[in-house]
Amino acid sequence: MSKNSPHMSTQVRSLLAAMATIIMWASAFPFTRFLLEQYSPGAIMVLRFSLASIILIVISIIKKIKLPKVKDLPMFFAFGIVGVFAYSFFFNTGSSYVVAGVSSFIVSSAPVFTIILARIFLKEIIKPAAWFGVAISFSGLMVVMLSQTGRVSLNVGVLLLVGAAICASVLNITQRILVRKYTALEATTYAMIIGTIFMFIYLPEGIAEFRESTLPANLALIYLAIFPAVLAYITWGYALSKVEKTTQVTVFIYLIPFLSSLIGFFWLGETFSIWSLLGGVIIIGGMVLTNIFGRASTPFSK
Repeated sequence: MSKNSPHMSTQVRSLLAAMATIIMWASAFPFTRFLLEQYSPGAIMVLRFSLASIILIVISIIKKIKLPKVKDLPMFFAFGIVGVFAYSFFFNTGSSYVVAGVSSFIVSSAPVFTIILARIFLKEIIKPAAWFGVAISFSGLMVVMLSQTGRVSLNVGVLLLVGAAICASVLNITQRILVRKYTALEATTYAMIIGTIFMFIYLPEGIAEFRESTLPANLALIYLAIFPAVLAYITWGYALSKVEKTTQVTVFIYLIPFLSSLIGFFWLGETFSIWSLLGGVIIIGGMVLTNIFGRASTPFSK
């Protein structure tokens, strides 16, 4: 019994770390919606990631991480520009049109695009069952998009969020390549710094809006920088490093849209149609089938 106790304790801690990560990531959707009441999309991302980059730089100095090699810089730029800068732009702008619950379901389709890109760029073998799951997820995405046709503005938001999902899939592919040579901290730090530099075009706007914003909004901004952007990666890395099988913790990923919807409902009073919910469930169902029966590339597998 005593021999198993330390093992069980480690497993419990890893599961708690995974759950904490999922809660932080899920909270990013309603927190962004809340911030959009006082900040513009560009201001949010430049202020959030500037603070996150500063935190990562401090951690990196303490950890004494190595510098990137010149030949790997193009991959770091792809990670930073597409996975950080472009993703943030599409996500923040799209979230200004779509409620947190719907946006979380749309962005959760990122693993579907990751599978396709992994087949093209990483030459990973995709089983037929995985393609079946991809088709199901795409059908769910179509249901979500059609559920928003009542308002043109929501159509624009949906398209922007689909763009965010595609950018997230590029992030997943570039990160997968980089972590073969670098630690997760090194890859994340340099990519985030590069992405943040490109966000500086919104810095004057961000400073001006910061001066006019309220304390609750600024606290929400600090929360987004520290928790979903920095701490979540640390807790997620801990969880993945302690479990015997990656799927023991990655299964929690599918809770993000539902948790985000609950937070948005109770905090912001957001609701969405039954068709949006149905489409979201179909998206998640397709990804579950892909993971269980197809076992293809996902952004959460080692």
